[in-house]
Amino acid sequence: MKKYFLFIDGDNDVAMYDVDNLQSATCASNTETLLKFAPGSLGVGQAASVDVIALTHTAGGEITIMKALARAANATGPQYSDGLIVVADDVNGVYLDSSISAVGITLDA
Repeated sequence: MKKYFLFIDGDNDVAMYDVDNLQSATCASNTETLLKFAPGSLGVGQAASVDVIALTHTAGGEITIMKALARAANATGPQYSDGLIVVADDVNGVYLDSSISAVGITLDA
């Protein structure tokens, strides 16, 4: 079954990516982790097609977030029966890890 990461920012902008398209997770600062997905919104074959998701979190939360992403991407069970993994939903206050407090979506960064 395919799995997808879902992100909803405070402006009700929504992005969903196949977990296999996660290219990297990097610590941008003590309170921000960047997730890069390729291909991004421009599509396959476009050199600049990388979307960036910025997760704001408590200080030092990057390791727990990265572990939570890996666990969710590889997990099975009834909570993943629809293939959807909500990583960050600012509208409803739902986050994959309790250290996440906000999300920002940048298309074709």
